Amino acid sequence: MTDDLTPVIAASTRWLLAAYPAPGGALSRALAEAQARQAVTLAATLRYPTDLDVQLLHLLAPSGSHRLDRLTGCEPQPDDTAWRTWIDETVVSWAACLLADPALAARAAHQAVTVDEHHAAGLHRLTSPGGRDIEAAPLLRHPDLLENIAGLHRPQLMELLSLDSADQP
Repeated sequence: MTDDLTPVIAASTRWLLAAYPAPGGALSRALAEAQARQAVTLAATLRYPTDLDVQLLHLLAPSGSHRLDRLTGCEPQPDDTAWRTWIDETVVSWAACLLADPALAARAAHQAVTVDEHHAAGLHRLTSPGGRDIEAAPLLRHPDLLENIAGLHRPQLMELLSLDSADQP
């Protein structure tokens, strides 16, 4: 993965954390951010596996947060819109799928190793969350709360991972 995905990863992570905030406390917020960033980074690596894919993303621009905001009932402030243009709806949807299902995240991480060995390593908070990780991100990992976002592009993720979408929640 190239560094050109950095704005998409940062904006998509920020959106997930705003839509599904961690409970109070700096440690909880940091652990939730680590999990969201791992999920978004893995999703972005799978979505944009080559430099050409990344260049096309920059040429055509990410989808933005409009539909995601509408689905979650979020009403952004007028001065809070610039970073939202860097949000990629598919990446956020795939990240939600990965956050809701650690087994699916492990499968995706295994597939991503073939794409980008450096960024696929070190995803233990996503693929094998400990008790503290789960406590720090109860909303961010709740399958029912994530479903309307995860369901947007789950079939494409299942197809990419060669899984039957009927086997998934």
